[in-house]
Amino acid sequence: MTEREKMNAGMLYDANFDSELVKMRMEAKELCYDYNHTRPSEEEGRTAILKKLFKSTGEHLLIEQPFVCDYGCNISVGEGFFANYNLVILDPAPVTFGDNCFIAPNCCFTTAAHPLDVERRNVGLETCKPIHVGNNVWIGANVVVLPGVTIGDGAVIGAGSVVTRDIPAGAVAYGNPCRPHRKAE
Repeated sequence: MTEREKMNAGMLYDANFDSELVKMRMEAKELCYDYNHTRPSEEEGRTAILKKLFKSTGEHLLIEQPFVCDYGCNISVGEGFFANYNLVILDPAPVTFGDNCFIAPNCCFTTAAHPLDVERRNVGLETCKPIHVGNNVWIGANVVVLPGVTIGDGAVIGAGSVVTRDIPAGAVAYGNPCRPHRKAE
């Protein structure tokens, strides 16, 4: 089994030294570099780069620069996706956003996790779990979403939250760890 196949299966895999994965990350870094160095007025060119980088997109999307990701090919965004400055998506596992998602500045979505065991961690092993964000979700500034989390349709995540577990549809959730506090209006 290749390291990429292990990664796709959610198993421990060699993220640091596998030549195929290193090459894939370098290709994504090159596209992110190109994206981050386009002029803001070059809307068509910016969109074309994202459509090349991502697995799938809606017709209309905008990510303010700078933006970085690991692979890009594991990211899917729906129609009307908007992300403000400094979006980070670590995507060895799929990261899926539904339609009309709004992401505030300085947010991080990470599917990657490292072993607690120092020996396995030091040889470059990691695991990953997918993240799913539903339709019509608003995520406030400086939010971190951890591996394996699902955020339901219409949820609102308050600024500064660390989302460690699933958030139900229609919830207003915030805190560290992030918890639902009431229903969205």
